[in-house]
Amino acid sequence: MNVTVYGELRAATGSKTVELDVAPETVADALTAFIDTYPRARSAILDDAGEVRPSVRIMVDGERADLGEDCPSDATVQLFPAMQGGAKDES
Repeated sequence: MNVTVYGELRAATGSKTVELDVAPETVADALTAFIDTYPRARSAILDDAGEVRPSVRIMVDGERADLGEDCPSDATVQLFPAMQGGAKDES
């Protein structure tokens, strides 16, 4: 399974796309495998209670996905942490 990461998650993986040798049943399984492999990504994805932060977006094969959805082992998963920045109001 390929996982493409954005923003601060690249610091945890060292690469934009990484390959995980897992066969997840669900998106939650895939996310757990990713965090187990790249523990530095945990704080960007999970809050203090261990829940996925509301600002994190998970996509599977280009479609937004919920944790309970199926996740084929040949899927491409994209993880988007909370993004900061944007246009500064100069008024």
